[in-house]
Amino acid sequence: MLGALALVSQPVADAEQCERELVVLGAGQDAGAPQIGTVLWSTAHESGPRLTPSALGLIDRENGQRYLFDASPAITEQLAMLDEIEPAGQGLGIDGIFLTHAHIGHYLGLAYLGREAAGARGVPVFAMPRMAAFLRENGPWSQLVELGNIAITEMAASQFTTLSDTFGVMPILVPHRDEFSETVGFFIMTPGKTALYLPDLDSWDEFEEKGGQSLESLVEGFDYLFIDATFYDDNELPGRDMSKIPHPRVKATMVRLARLAPDNRAKVHFIHYNHTNPIRDPQSDQSKQVAALGFNVARAGDSFCLD
Repeated sequence: MLGALALVSQPVADAEQCERELVVLGAGQDAGAPQIGTVLWSTAHESGPRLTPSALGLIDRENGQRYLFDASPAITEQLAMLDEIEPAGQGLGIDGIFLTHAHIGHYLGLAYLGREAAGARGVPVFAMPRMAAFLRENGPWSQLVELGNIAITEMAASQFTTLSDTFGVMPILVPHRDEFSETVGFFIMTPGKTALYLPDLDSWDEFEEKGGQSLESLVEGFDYLFIDATFYDDNELPGRDMSKIPHPRVKATMVRLARLAPDNRAKVHFIHYNHTNPIRDPQSDQSKQVAALGFNVARAGDSFCLD
């Protein structure tokens, strides 16, 4: 599937001439860290720096545009981060928001586009059909549509959305808790490099069984992969049956990919980690182990040149 859609690869420009830049705006699970109810910034149960929920920013300097992948509850802070890298021309400078699904860390930021905050006009929101219907039919999101704060464009699974002559995005369905919407990851395709943003899914095996590509083939087919790292292993939540919380464990993903060549392992960037996940702390033994095995932990502020 990927081979038929991939654009012709070209040499990537120097960083100072980067036409399209991908920026990690947040890397935490939906509620970030510290978690609600946590008195101290660091406790015996959760250790590490503050986290904002997972989101990516994409700067298209060639066309003077900026895109968000997920609208997290920390959208105010995350847009400010993007402004420091590439200031908005006018207004918010959001030329499109791509939503993965309707769990709190991935769409609540849309509320800040409404009359109580930005009072935005016609911000393009790209969503799958169930996600789009959820926004149109439920307050307060329906008010954003009615007042024209956002303009929804429905996407279709495995269908390419062209954003310019040489750049586009394609959603892929993934298995996850779909109470209110589908769940998707996004292929981000440019002439220079390609990226995958897939912060939430239940199982790589289930994804493959339902017609998706294997994790190994995805790694081989993309230049950068930002993939679900909610939990490090099954020992993270004392007193809870973690088999009932299906996410690929970081440790298991690394074991699965251990036989790949080093340059392929280096493409993987673990994102969407829970406040209890020890890779939250860059100095933890687990973070050091991720690096030693040739993988990466996504951190807010990381940036990658696509063209």
